[in-house]
Amino acid sequence: MKRAKDENTEERILEAAKNIFQSKGMNGARMQEIADKAGINKAMLHYYYRNKQLLFEAVFKNAFSLLAPQLNAVLNEDSSIEEKVKKFTLNYITFIVKHPYLPNFIIQELNRNPDFILQMKNNEGFPNLDIFKKQVDKEVKKGTIKPISAEQLFIHILALNIFPFVAKPLIMAFTNVDEKAYKQLIEDRKTEVANFIINSIKNI
Repeated sequence: MKRAKDENTEERILEAAKNIFQSKGMNGARMQEIADKAGINKAMLHYYYRNKQLLFEAVFKNAFSLLAPQLNAVLNEDSSIEEKVKKFTLNYITFIVKHPYLPNFIIQELNRNPDFILQMKNNEGFPNLDIFKKQVDKEVKKGTIKPISAEQLFIHILALNIFPFVAKPLIMAFTNVDEKAYKQLIEDRKTEVANFIINSIKNI
């Protein structure tokens, strides 16, 4: 019973921390506020996570561990470049719609602690580009797609998928859309991004 209770408490802590970090960022979040939202006292919170940095990393790892294996599976599956671009975009946007804080989490943490992502690379399921690189090189040599390095193609995919979430207020201001219209733009990007990339590299 104690183990089940402990797991439930930790889940409440991570959920509370996620919400606070999402609304206030790492610097604006306070441990007391997270404890209050989780329904525990501050001493109990410190029992699970000694400081805010450790709690932030736990929330980040928890979310990233759900996304990274999905993306890694797409990159390494036996399908065409076109299918991989479509699935990667669909999976990424679908996931981030449910976890909108994650892109800013990543950028925030990379700015504060550039070595953090290097620690994450050692985790099982972290995206591996080896198969993707060989596949892109092969398709370029065959003339199926235009000359492009796998690294540049992957950066294009990441940038076009990540930016609309990171720059949400800017995009809403520039395009003069409300929250409902913004959500529709994001929904449309599940296919728009993939089509744009595929059309740009196809050797017609």
